[in-house]
Amino acid sequence: MSQETVERPDAAREHPDPRRWQILGVTLTVGFMVLLDVTIVNVAIPSMQDGLQTGPGTIQWVVSGYALALGLMLVTGGRLGDAHGRRALMLIGLGGFIASSAAAGLAPHVGVLIAARLVQGFSAGLLTPQGSGLIQTLFRGAERGLAFGLFGFTVSVSSAIGPVVGGLLITAFGTENGWRWIFLVNVPIGLVLLVAIARLVPGRTADADPDTRLDLPGAALLGAAVLALLVPVVSLERGQRLPLLVLVLVPVLATAFVRWERRVVRAGGAPLLDLGLLRRVPGYGTGIAVGALYFTGFTGVFLVLSVFLQDGLELSALQAGLLLTPFAVGSAIASPVAGRVVPRVGRPLTVYALLVMMAGLVAVAVIVPLAAGGDRLWLVLAPALLVAGLGGGAVVSPNFTLALNNVPTRMGGAAGGALQTGQRIGAAIGAALVMTAYQLVVSVSGDPGTGLRWALTTSLVLLTAALAAALWSWRHDPPFSG
Repeated sequence: MSQETVERPDAAREHPDPRRWQILGVTLTVGFMVLLDVTIVNVAIPSMQDGLQTGPGTIQWVVSGYALALGLMLVTGGRLGDAHGRRALMLIGLGGFIASSAAAGLAPHVGVLIAARLVQGFSAGLLTPQGSGLIQTLFRGAERGLAFGLFGFTVSVSSAIGPVVGGLLITAFGTENGWRWIFLVNVPIGLVLLVAIARLVPGRTADADPDTRLDLPGAALLGAAVLALLVPVVSLERGQRLPLLVLVLVPVLATAFVRWERRVVRAGGAPLLDLGLLRRVPGYGTGIAVGALYFTGFTGVFLVLSVFLQDGLELSALQAGLLLTPFAVGSAIASPVAGRVVPRVGRPLTVYALLVMMAGLVAVAVIVPLAAGGDRLWLVLAPALLVAGLGGGAVVSPNFTLALNNVPTRMGGAAGGALQTGQRIGAAIGAALVMTAYQLVVSVSGDPGTGLRWALTTSLVLLTAALAAALWSWRHDPPFSG
């Protein structure tokens, strides 16, 4: 390794990289683009069906394939970044993301589009965990809390405004071909970011994991376990029940993964994920639980509200997206503030934030169906979603800070990837459960307002589980020491 690409960790602590905020800006922009692609396509499904002359079942794989591939690669991508450096993995991942975005936007038929989305998801899985790994390396103390606050802001806002951006692009470029620009817009932005990454992001540092071997059997077992969990969930969203039988493989594969990783550690090898972190690092295990349960309850809210507003109230995709923006505004306000104060407040912050978010969703469930179709829907929905957004924005970023605070920097990518894998799995399960509750109730009652109430009640039950995990962490984990 050359001296130019190696930095001494002690020196990094005493003399932080003066470009660290610029590097963070580039990293967050990459993360925003990648996470936006999770939700932006939801409003483009009718446009893709018209443009490619295909059915909803096939198009659903355009949405689901990306989420599946992303979830499969997060831990492996994080481990590769720990071993080989963040810059190399970001350049490889972003290069693949740009190429696959172009292929998706120019796809002549749906088969090419689905294949491109899978490659896009794998590339995103290489990119995403490098963000938390860079924050671990570049920031210390209160600055790390603020950096994770901005990271949480990116996660929350990218999820919330995806439908708005998608609606704007389809409105601007037309129903038949508007969906293509959802993917093509990534190309020029990505090329600019490639240059920025090459110039700013540091290479492999001295605190990187000295063992660069990749635990291929561990990666295969973890990938198979995640796939066995996510495929039935995705199939449930499409109305298929038979793939649920695959769920019986999840505990078998998960147990095999745990045993293999312990064997690798005993043999002195380099595990894909050091499971000892769950035992040795205070707050890491509970942070994964809080994050996964929060995304299980949170993600389906936007999907069901978007369906309620478009199918139930016959609003356009753009109108529905704009009606959901107050949540993004609340998250944008709360995330950086929460990141700044979490070193002083600790885990109680996420407990209070969850209570605030749940109060906002209760207001949506109670009030919005009563005002449905009226001229005052905006006045009713906006304050409730703003409150929910203020609470939600103060959950994600503090949880990252609390979960990863004591993780060694040489394991930051894999540990962050595991945290985000939990979030992706939670998001997939939550979207399926909440949407299924909505569809079942509407099919029986014929009333979208009643369906919305039951769907949001399902979401609140799931968020209660996240609240219980946060309370457990508050009582049992040691106080935060930034």
